[in-house]
Formats: sequence, structure tokens, C-alpha cells
Amino acid sequence: MDLAAATKKTAVAIIEWESTSSVSSQDSGGTARLTHLALDVGDQEIVELFGTCDMTGVDCPLGWPDALVPFLTGHLNFDAGPVLQHDGIAGRRLLAYRDTDRFVTRQTGLIPLSVSADRLAHPAMRCAVIQAKIAVLHGPQPRDGSGRLAEVYPAAALKIWGLNGRGYKGRGIPEAERLGLLLAALEEQAPWLDLAGHQDKLAGSDDLFDAVIASLAARATARRRTLRPDAAHAAAARSEGWIHLPSCGMDELPL
Repeated sequence: MDLAAATKKTAVAIIEWESTSSVSSQDSGGTARLTHLALDVGDQEIVELFGTCDMTGVDCPLGWPDALVPFLTGHLNFDAGPVLQHDGIAGRRLLAYRDTDRFVTRQTGLIPLSVSADRLAHPAMRCAVIQAKIAVLHGPQPRDGSGRLAEVYPAAALKIWGLNGRGYKGRGIPEAERLGLLLAALEEQAPWLDLAGHQDKLAGSDDLFDAVIASLAARATARRRTLRPDAAHAAAARSEGWIHLPSCGMDELPL
């Protein structure tokens, strides 16, 4: 799922996977098919789709930096102590970026948008509400991805999988051309993935394309082929969320 603040920019993609044991060609492993692709998706549909899927990958932060709450509480209560702990740029970075954001930067060189100090804050607020709605019907989902909901980052997944994901977002001619080339590269690298005739839609919408990449990253998470939080990151991942970076090649996803 590529989650935006508004429904019109929110996209979902569902991929069904067929195991190796049920396909005729053992050499190529399993296969996968894009069975649902939609743009302009509301909260209710998201919650309903979540209930039908084994794993959901969402391109949106599932939480905020742990340091942010005491900072805001201190400011609200005129308590200088927690506020002054974040004096200076280094202190403010702890308010802007989560532990997982810093981990992603060390692993990939990419800098995720700040959930508390950038435009990503609005989608994250919507995501928090959606998490609450999911919890009512399906139980609370751990923010570290150990349940059925995982935070993913399509740009990082594309880089790890060796796909050039730079410059395809936008509505101009150059962006559309780059998205078309990126889609072609995806099809070449993942011949086991049946896009079910949705190529034109995917080539015309970076939101839909990102939803497909999020679904592929969800597969990696479900198969435990992502970089998971170790002991040093576990506590923060449970509260702040954890971006699951693939630790496998795209060719290993169907296995």
C-alpha cells in the first residue's frame, strides 16, 4: 500500500503467490499474480483488504520518534528539562528521525522523510487512525512488523534490488518516461510476476507502481528475508516502527 494523506493518492496492490510445490516448473520456483490494483482508496477499503491478506506492507511511518512525546509534553507543561535536552541540531535530529530512519540511511544512503518535521506527518496521522481501525477488527498489529502489518520503503527496496528508482515520481514527460523504463526493468527482473494486463496503469501512476513494490517488500517481510531489528533496535522498533529492507534478491521472492 502506498498511503497518502488523501484517498485520491492512496494506492493498493494485492499479489497472490503460488508455491513451488504447486507449479509445474520446479526450476523457476513459484509464481505470483497481481490480483487487485486500485487508486483512490479509503480507510474502510484498506481495513477490509487487510483482513484478506497474510501480510500488508505500507509505505508510511507506523510511529513517531520516542523522543518527540516527552519533548512535546515538556513544552505543553512548561517543563524545561525535556525540552532543553534537544537544544541544537543534534538534539533536534532525535525529534525528527526515528531509529529505523537512521538505520536505513546507514544501510542504503537514502534519507527517509521525517515523520515529525516534513510533509510525511499528515499521512502518518492517517496511518495511525487506520492502525486503530485495524486493531478494533483484527487486533493490534506490532509496529516492528512481527505481525501482519509491516512498514516498507519502496525507494530503498528498488535500490537494494538494483533497479534505478530515481526521478520517476511526478506527472511530467521525463518522469513518465523513467517510470515506463523502471516498469520494463521490473518485468525483466521478475519474469515470475504476472501483472495481469495492468502495465498501462502502472506506467501512468507512480502511486500504483509504489503499491506493487510495497507488496513485493511485504512478501520479503513475510518470508523473513528483510533486515530485522536486533537487540539494539528492538525497543525503538516496537514503539516507533521499523522499515523492513529486503535482504534478498528479487529472484528469491517466489521461493
